[in-house]
Amino acid sequence: MNLGAFSVSLAVKDIAASLAFYKKLGFEPMVDHREQGWAIVKNGEHVIGLFQGMFDENILTFNPGWDQSGQETEDFTDIRELHRQLEDAGLEVSNANLDGPDSRGSLTLRDPDGNVILLDQHR
Repeated sequence: MNLGAFSVSLAVKDIAASLAFYKKLGFEPMVDHREQGWAIVKNGEHVIGLFQGMFDENILTFNPGWDQSGQETEDFTDIRELHRQLEDAGLEVSNANLDGPDSRGSLTLRDPDGNVILLDQHR
């Protein structure tokens, strides 16, 4: 099962303070939309999404069809196929949004400890 790029999406209280903190750890902004309350930062292959006021808890995020730099990959497993594989494996999928006008889509599930996992396909 190819889930694509991995990142951690953090629910932050202050986007500017979080950006400043992660820059001190060597992360550089890939996308900086702090005026909208979010940014994506990267250090090597490590990617963290910072989101102020968008969700209540931290999320493990996978992006099918993207590499760690947010570039499209040639080979990937489409979100609809991943949905089928997850349900065939007996996992409970929620918030499936797979019927958009293009190939984009998303779904969530929780691990045994209640951590949210988001699969979010942007292509």
